[in-house]
Amino acid sequence: MLLSDVSVKRPVAALVLSMLLCVFGFVSFTKLAVREMPDIESPVVSISTRYEGASATIIESQITSVLEDQLSGISGIDEISSTTRNSSSRITITFELGYDLNTGVSDVRDAVARAQRSLPDEADDPIVYKNNGSGQASLYINLSSAEMDRTQLTDYAERVLMDRFSLISGVSSIDLSGGLYKVMYVKLKPELMAGRSVTASDITSALRSENLESPGGEVRNDSTVMSVRTARSYNTPEDFQYLVIKRASDNTPIYLKDVADVFIGAENENSTFKSDGVVNVSLGVVPQSDANPLEVAKLVRAEVDNIQKFLPEGTRLAIDYDATVFIERSIEEVYSTLFITGGLVILVLYIFIGQARATLIPAVTVPVSLISSFIAAYYFGFSINLITLMALILSIGLVVDDAIVVVENIFHHIERGESPLLAAYKGTREVGFAVIATTLVLVMVFLPISFMDGMVGLLFTEFSVLLAMSVIFSSLIALTLTPVLGSQILKANVKPNRFNQVVDRLFSKLESGYRSLLKGALKMRWAAPLVILACLGGSYFLMNQVPAQLTPQEDRGVMFAFVRGADATSYNRMSANMDIVEDRLMPLLGQGYLKSFSIQTPAFGGQAGDQTGFVIMILEDWNEREVTAQEALNKVRGALAGIPDVRVFPFMPGFQGGSSEPVQFVLGGSDYDELLVWAEMLKNKAEESPMMEGAEIDYSEKTPELLVTVDRQRAAELGVSVKDISDTLEIMLGGKSETTYVERGEEYDVYLRGDENSFNNAADLSQIYLRTNSGQLVTLDAVTKIEEVAASIRLSHYNKQKSITITANLSEGYTLGDALNYLDQKAIDNLPGDISVSYSGESKDFKENQASVAVVFALALLVAYLVLAAQFESFVNPLVVMFTVPMGVFGGFLGLVVMGQGMNIYSQIGMIMLIGMVTKNGILIVEFANQLRDRGVEFEKAVIDAAARRLRPILMTAFTTLAGAIPLIVSTGAGYESRIAVGTVIFFGMGFATLVTLFVIPAMYRLISAKTQAPGHVEAELNKALSHDTKGRIAHP
Repeated sequence: MLLSDVSVKRPVAALVLSMLLCVFGFVSFTKLAVREMPDIESPVVSISTRYEGASATIIESQITSVLEDQLSGISGIDEISSTTRNSSSRITITFELGYDLNTGVSDVRDAVARAQRSLPDEADDPIVYKNNGSGQASLYINLSSAEMDRTQLTDYAERVLMDRFSLISGVSSIDLSGGLYKVMYVKLKPELMAGRSVTASDITSALRSENLESPGGEVRNDSTVMSVRTARSYNTPEDFQYLVIKRASDNTPIYLKDVADVFIGAENENSTFKSDGVVNVSLGVVPQSDANPLEVAKLVRAEVDNIQKFLPEGTRLAIDYDATVFIERSIEEVYSTLFITGGLVILVLYIFIGQARATLIPAVTVPVSLISSFIAAYYFGFSINLITLMALILSIGLVVDDAIVVVENIFHHIERGESPLLAAYKGTREVGFAVIATTLVLVMVFLPISFMDGMVGLLFTEFSVLLAMSVIFSSLIALTLTPVLGSQILKANVKPNRFNQVVDRLFSKLESGYRSLLKGALKMRWAAPLVILACLGGSYFLMNQVPAQLTPQEDRGVMFAFVRGADATSYNRMSANMDIVEDRLMPLLGQGYLKSFSIQTPAFGGQAGDQTGFVIMILEDWNEREVTAQEALNKVRGALAGIPDVRVFPFMPGFQGGSSEPVQFVLGGSDYDELLVWAEMLKNKAEESPMMEGAEIDYSEKTPELLVTVDRQRAAELGVSVKDISDTLEIMLGGKSETTYVERGEEYDVYLRGDENSFNNAADLSQIYLRTNSGQLVTLDAVTKIEEVAASIRLSHYNKQKSITITANLSEGYTLGDALNYLDQKAIDNLPGDISVSYSGESKDFKENQASVAVVFALALLVAYLVLAAQFESFVNPLVVMFTVPMGVFGGFLGLVVMGQGMNIYSQIGMIMLIGMVTKNGILIVEFANQLRDRGVEFEKAVIDAAARRLRPILMTAFTTLAGAIPLIVSTGAGYESRIAVGTVIFFGMGFATLVTLFVIPAMYRLISAKTQAPGHVEAELNKALSHDTKGRIAHP
């Protein structure tokens, strides 16, 4: 081997190589971004359009459908979904993974511009956002004050804070909840207006013509130019009170104060935010869909610290909920696991080698190869996340292997009495090929994973590439640094101490016992294929027993609860209901699990509709509570059960901490009424099954509306236009901002609204007056008919089809796979053919993941087999090695069943790793048996000798791997669920496979490899022929 030869001859160069790798690795490490998962967010763009006062049905046909038709021509779209509510439409476009967000956004903007001509004129222009449109803030900052009231706090937040936070890079928007906005409030009194025959449109036109600031041109002379403008004369409530609206018949002016109350107040209260029962204003930071939430959170925290110094007296800013705390904590936990694993592996080495000097050499390769693998991570643009760190933990066991093989062989040579330098030279040369071969197999198993598509592909790619790189670096170091250290550190006759003698005796006993057992196994070699078949069958059986899920239920240190009132529940009634929720939660504070909680209504800044509320419950630190999140959830569920008038759904955050339900089953069709029938049926089936709770559908026709139908003939005779009617209704019932006034440099609205207490039901609408063209007043009911109807306030589309989504949370002990299979079956049994079924959210990710994992597994097996075939120069020998895989897989499934784990992303990672790790043992035995047969040892004896001689290295690598998996299985703290899943598979799979392999592999080799030749066979024949050839030529000149 060129590498090892050069290193032994030039030790300093070899040392410098390792040092350089460490230096570059460290620099790369400092440059890597930290995040929870690899960057698997799909690029999402959302478009929201407001159309004040329009009902959902109108918006759906005039805005949403028009926009969707234009959008469907864009390339790279994965799904389009939209929600239309009263007065707003929101379309969310998800692009395929890895699609460039900026290209997507510009395509969407072009499409919106094309559609704009067809949209109604009164609708606001559609706004395109770069966020996921769910309005999910990843961080809430609370602003509370002992001195200021909510209106002043809101004003302060809008003037000072919103701008500073929204400029932070990666922030998509800042949502203010619990705010009261300051306005000049003009409360119109319908009876006074009728008495003085004033209509709403008189007031708006008076405001527009009086309260304005307009340019008046400019005055020029030879030396100067001055611009002229009319000053604003309306700045205080008194100014507005004396605004003349019209003159009465006797020419006395009618002032605004005669028909309305004017004061500086707050626009109607329509959102609350309370933290631990204290009312405050909250700023929700919504990150952009492609930003790294940890970076955003870091910048926001720094900004909060900067602002603290300049806050007014008695005011405080505090970060209330931060979704990224979990990520930071779980990454810290993984780091500590890394160090523990390293320590354990070195301990195992010491027990096996029994000599501190010899243990040091493989121990050094661990940090060097781990640190240098960061170079690759930086080069490929990976980040430090739970998956890549998991790869590093698991690679510790693998990284040591190469060094062990080399050290063991050098040791072997020293025992024969060679000098350390010579031993290092010769020993490394002998095993150089085996080291490179095993490395190649491992790398080849992990590389096909990077060809996977979709989310799972991205997850596994970082994992597999990092593992492959650390193994490649480890074999490089095993061939350069290890022989150098071997020639310098290893000594010949080291006196064995008591401990070494015990270990040696143990091993010789083990080896002789193993030999006799193996002879028996070879006699019963026909049982070997049966064992393999049994493992295959067992794996298949257990696979159906193990529940399937996307990720394990994680204890993220936070719980959410979604509160849903009946449709059309008013804000005031909802707010009272939230007070009940708060009263029930208050006693749980300080009980050892609930640290603090905050309540908001409506949920997510009103993006989920008025009749909703959201509770964020922050749990005590992981190390300071005995209660798991699931137990805490059950306690909270108990506390919040049976609240009248609302339904409360407490749940754990889902994949990557999202707060949407895991089960999202979408029915699509052409007619809501028909869809509703089937959706109701599936919802009831979901409620009946034990797997799901809190099943809901996102469509309901129970919301009361007042429908005002204009009698066109009467209206035309009286000269009242439909526009007059709708404008008047909007001002009297909905409130409208007309013109503005300025205070301390900020503009505020002048807000007109009818006195709420005058309008409580349909009959009160008769107090609204309109003016005919003869100048007389008529009441609203003279020209209109008013009826009460029920309509849906929320219409959804999925991929342009009308759709209804059934959402549900999973019951304890059931997984996403169970629930979706159940719903699929019910849908197949009952639904007619014209209704389509699709999945959304976590359900969609799960379904797509299921399909691609099997492909990867098959690919990894095939590639490993082919690489081995090339190595062994035979298609039969590698088959023997591949037979270890079913045993590893069976062991892995056994572990999952024993530990009560599910089949998820993490356990799949473990399974794919097993292929590379388990085949290693087989390679060692088969490779050595081939070598012995080359030397002319009899076949049966070669098999037994090879297995016995390789027992020690096999057990050694097995134990280092098991030692690496133990800290994963027993880990606690943030994010322990994912670590347990990987650890379980590796530990049980490797343990079971090693035990069985030691007997099954020799037996299978004996069965099917008797006819095979050694890799050098063809070469030997060729040399023989060549030598005959030359002799022949010499004989016949």
